[in-house]
Amino acid sequence: MSTSATIRNPAARHPIRRMIRPPAQPVEAKANSDDQDLKLFALSFTAFFICIYSLIY
Repeated sequence: MSTSATIRNPAARHPIRRMIRPPAQPVEAKANSDDQDLKLFALSFTAFFICIYSLIY
């Protein structure tokens, strides 16, 4: 069962693990700081609004 057609990951020693693909390498996404700033502002504004609204009523 160790033919070259079935071995996709030669580092795997178990026959079933040889048939599956090796795990994909994680791709680093660009961190968009403007988007994070906008999300933080929206979260802070909403939290502030809820706190003030709950104190008034």
